[in-house]
Amino acid sequence: MSDEARENDHEPGEEVPVSGLVDDDVAAALCERFPGCVFHRSNGQPVVYAAKDALAEIGSWLRDDQQFTMCVDVTAVDHLTSAGRALPGGVIAERFEVVVNFLSHVRNRRIRVICEVPATETKVPSLTPVYPGADFAEREVFDLMGITFDGHPALTRILMPDDWEGHPLRKDFPTARVPVTFKGDPSPR
Repeated sequence: MSDEARENDHEPGEEVPVSGLVDDDVAAALCERFPGCVFHRSNGQPVVYAAKDALAEIGSWLRDDQQFTMCVDVTAVDHLTSAGRALPGGVIAERFEVVVNFLSHVRNRRIRVICEVPATETKVPSLTPVYPGADFAEREVFDLMGITFDGHPALTRILMPDDWEGHPLRKDFPTARVPVTFKGDPSPR
């Protein structure tokens, strides 16, 4: 069965089966080093669900011990309207997820780390001190989703006007009800 078929065969709220065997050596080492991590394979890529407070430490460990020299992307998902989503066993669903993709050119490998983030405590350690290239991605997540990256050197808005109230990609806003003028837009609507 293909990974895509496996991922789409679950009913909302149903637990995604997780094999007791971690079939990726980096993910296995990560799960051993950081207790409480949960391994999952998604579309052929190893995914590790980890505690949000360990994110920067995980990034440092991946860079220094496992040769993952690039943080390719930092993004977030608001699951306000998908309360019954399928998650691997052992992962407690929260409103937000911070999703980070790491890349090792030396090993020709990728790994994704996902942290569940509760709506009541949206602080996550910044990866910018470890991966300077995460700077703008973290600022974008902060600006559009309202997740704060603790330890970021200059966490300011990057797309929205400085006086904008709220975070437009949170599902608190009705769809297409608020006209948005981005910074530097030559012709406000």
